[in-house]
Amino acid sequence: MNNKSPPLWLVVGLMMFPQLVETIYSPALTHIATGFRVSEGLASQTLSVYFLAFALGVVCWGRLCDLIGRRPAMLAGLLTYGFGTLLALQAREFETLLLARVISAFGAAVGSVVTQTMLRDRYQGGDLARVFSVMGVALSLSPVLGLMSGGLLVGWAGYLGVFGGLLVLALGLLLIVGWRLPETRPVSTTRVALWPLACRMVRDAGLWCSALLVALFNTMLFGYYSLAPFLFAKLGWSVSEFGYSGMGLALATLAGSLFNKGLLGKGWMPSSLIRLAAGLALGCGGALWATQSSLWFLLPMMGVVVAFGIAIPNILSQALLAYREVAGSAGALFGLAYYLLLSLGLALAATLQDLGLLLIGCGLLAMLASKRRST
Repeated sequence: MNNKSPPLWLVVGLMMFPQLVETIYSPALTHIATGFRVSEGLASQTLSVYFLAFALGVVCWGRLCDLIGRRPAMLAGLLTYGFGTLLALQAREFETLLLARVISAFGAAVGSVVTQTMLRDRYQGGDLARVFSVMGVALSLSPVLGLMSGGLLVGWAGYLGVFGGLLVLALGLLLIVGWRLPETRPVSTTRVALWPLACRMVRDAGLWCSALLVALFNTMLFGYYSLAPFLFAKLGWSVSEFGYSGMGLALATLAGSLFNKGLLGKGWMPSSLIRLAAGLALGCGGALWATQSSLWFLLPMMGVVVAFGIAIPNILSQALLAYREVAGSAGALFGLAYYLLLSLGLALAATLQDLGLLLIGCGLLAMLASKRRST
């Protein structure tokens, strides 16, 4: 194993990469619907297809980084993402765009699973917790950078501007990773048989509740990215102005994270915070449904994002406590489960085309799952 740790700035960039590229893409949805002559629902389906392929990519790159190394897996994933964006740039048929989205998502998953694996290679205990806290702050900035830059690219050259920008980003990361990213894989790694582990996890009802909760809170967040561009258009606001809404979402994510940290410091249990977040999301979902005919819907949406910032760290920190001896493989399978559920949630969002109803439904299910999880 190379004794060098990867530069923290590069690790932060790679961790932000999957969320950043998806939020850059979101402002292009209205232009895609128009340019490819498809309905709003079909344009939104490109998000559900994306996360279906992302789920498969998490497992693939998670296994490959053990088999061939962290650095080669990262390079292969970024190359795959770049090929997908190049295909999207050349697409003239909607079916070709869907294929390009599948390839892009499969490649983008490398930024999530391999980056986390590299961090666990190099950091332990308190150091790892501190690094992940930096990651949390960085991820809260992703919607700002993604939505604003996506809005500017759409304003400059439509959806082709977005795909061109994503291709440049992929190529830039590929060059930087080739130049600065060291190998961190331990000399000896334990290979875990996935099938017996998967059978064990399938029988774990609490784990399924955790996977469902992660999927529900992400469906609420990415449901906004999927449906809000059309809401803004109906209200007479531009794509660039939709991009600026990322600033509010980022502040809400940060507020949720700080609120969560403060309550944990006061002795709140993670299970109680998850139930609190589910209740907050449900209430804000109802408020958004009542206000989505005006721009005031952004205020309850910020409340939903605060709930996301409270819930997700507590769910993820508790989900795999019984699988510490096989944490890497268990994490890949857990990721596969909740990304598949997220894909289903976003497919429903695209069919429903009603952000308020989506949030109310997800909030109700989150309330039920959080109570079932804590029993």
